[in-house]
Amino acid sequence: MKLKPHLIIFLFSIAFGCKTLEEKSIHLNIEKDTKEIFDSLVEIRRDFHQNPELAGNEIRTAKMITKHLLSLGLEVKTGIAGNGVIGILKGSGDGKNIAWRADMDAIPSDFSDDASYKSKVKGLQHGCGHDVHMAIGLGIAEVLAKNKEAINGTIYFIFQPEEETFVGAKNMVTTSEFSTMNLDEIYALHVTALPVGQIMVKPNELYAYQKRIQITFKDNLSKEEAKDLYDTIRTETLRKKDGVNPWEIPKAFDSAIGLSNPNTVFKDYLFLEENFVTEEANNQFHIKGYLYETDKSNLPNILSKIEQAINNTTFKDQFISVSYIQGNPTVLNDEELTSKAMNLLNDLYGDETAVMNYGQIPYFNDDFIYFQQKVPGVYFLLGGSNYEKEIVAMNHAPNFRVDEKCIKVGVASFSSLILERANVK
Repeated sequence: MKLKPHLIIFLFSIAFGCKTLEEKSIHLNIEKDTKEIFDSLVEIRRDFHQNPELAGNEIRTAKMITKHLLSLGLEVKTGIAGNGVIGILKGSGDGKNIAWRADMDAIPSDFSDDASYKSKVKGLQHGCGHDVHMAIGLGIAEVLAKNKEAINGTIYFIFQPEEETFVGAKNMVTTSEFSTMNLDEIYALHVTALPVGQIMVKPNELYAYQKRIQITFKDNLSKEEAKDLYDTIRTETLRKKDGVNPWEIPKAFDSAIGLSNPNTVFKDYLFLEENFVTEEANNQFHIKGYLYETDKSNLPNILSKIEQAINNTTFKDQFISVSYIQGNPTVLNDEELTSKAMNLLNDLYGDETAVMNYGQIPYFNDDFIYFQQKVPGVYFLLGGSNYEKEIVAMNHAPNFRVDEKCIKVGVASFSSLILERANVK
């Protein structure tokens, strides 16, 4: 990834008005510095990959991060909400307080991994890409530390534990360390199966709303009866566009029908997961499953639709209730900041660097929303796939791999973004 050639001479004249040559050259420095440290970042990422730690146990990971941030001359705070680490880079002048967040934990997994640097810990893997996120976060910190004199604000690098269990961010925002930052904006990313080098973002909801439902009956249902009833409910409540089903996740990254297409099938849908579980408790029978809805305003009406579907079956007299028993808020990008970030990245690095996401992805989510509830923020998707090399960055899947060039893309792009946003007065 390179800066637009014509911007070397006339950089950002439209996006940022008249700036001095010194101000324009900072992003060339960022690119140069990123290239210089790329190999070392790959080594760091591979070390994380070989030594994964579960949520709440990120002890070695935190020590590595702390050591690296201290070596850059940053002020570092540790033990935040468990194993969280915060690095603080103070610029040379007054500006905004901007945060970059990277998650730290790995996942329990025995999926195949053919990398030469595969996990040394049986049953644990960085199969979601947090090793990449941490390497990018450390890279941004290093590049911006090298260009400290160009920064007029304060940058906070938040390395967050326990994302996979959806409690890390929620715990961090309640700490005194977080409240004293007085953040103006916060940013994060997630590597995924987009083509390497591509950044995707959208305003408002990035993922579908996920809710777990419980349907309760007076009497037990047989395995076959439960399946037939659940299939009926799925059919009666299903809402989707014609074509590919929105639960077929790999299609979300297809150029023809995927998220980058304004007519994508991954918007305006409601579906229940195919899998469900049954449970007998307190002389009652429960069916439990997950549903995914793109429109928050529809959530209060779904339960009545399920009840109506049951009342049209022979099980209506056994039916007691249906309710939501679990659900997390979804990532919600600030509209104004999303637009500004897209424009800035495309002005700097090319018109197709940051593309619009027109849909919402089911199944996945991120507790970054708890930061966004406190501070306006934007969460990006970063491409890590290289299909020519048979590298597919499909998270939580067998042989999850990334083209490590995405680290270079992430560090350069978001170093530039953070610097520009910190310098806005």
